[in-house]
Amino acid sequence: MYRYHDFVRSEISQLLPRTASRILDVGCGIGATAKWLKARYPESWTIGFEGNSSLLPILSGNVDEPHIVDLNGPLPDVGAVDLVLLLDVLEHLIEPKMVLERIVSAMGAGATAIISVPNIAHLSVSIPLLVWGRFDYRDAGILDRTHLRFFNITSALDLASSSGLEVTKGLLSGFGGPRTQFINRLTLGMVRNRLAKQFILSARLHSASKITAIDWQII
Repeated sequence: MYRYHDFVRSEISQLLPRTASRILDVGCGIGATAKWLKARYPESWTIGFEGNSSLLPILSGNVDEPHIVDLNGPLPDVGAVDLVLLLDVLEHLIEPKMVLERIVSAMGAGATAIISVPNIAHLSVSIPLLVWGRFDYRDAGILDRTHLRFFNITSALDLASSSGLEVTKGLLSGFGGPRTQFINRLTLGMVRNRLAKQFILSARLHSASKITAIDWQII
């Protein structure tokens, strides 16, 4: 069975800042990605927020500062952070905007937030809805039965913006298969937002210099 909590999210490499000294991984599982980042930024201090207390023994060995917390409730004060990860976590929360705003308030000037959410508008969801008028929850993926919120490209960007962030770069994930690549080429990229299984966003705090266009890449 696929286990989210011990998966290293190395696909975010191209969104990472050049330096990071204080890293917060929200919904970090056993801290596998935080441990990977520690190797990249060896002088950094890594902090993990995780809701599953049974993971604490392993998490404690992978991050410098582990916290078992209910992400829907008050969050610990961990000081100013300059790199925040929210990877496949916001869709599991009751009020993702409220939680994201709390996290944003802990970001220092020049900090980077990397956020990933599944794409409810993916063709694997929208076609069955159109043809058969139904969708079925699953144990993993876009229709994971533990998801409380659903996002498309517009709502994902709106969530970031309304929480005090502006997205500078983005990855459209799920283009590794030949069929997806063929459809993308055939449609001249016009339906790429319906082919992406996941949106991975790199964002910064709102600033005076506005981003005119997001640099999107497919992976």
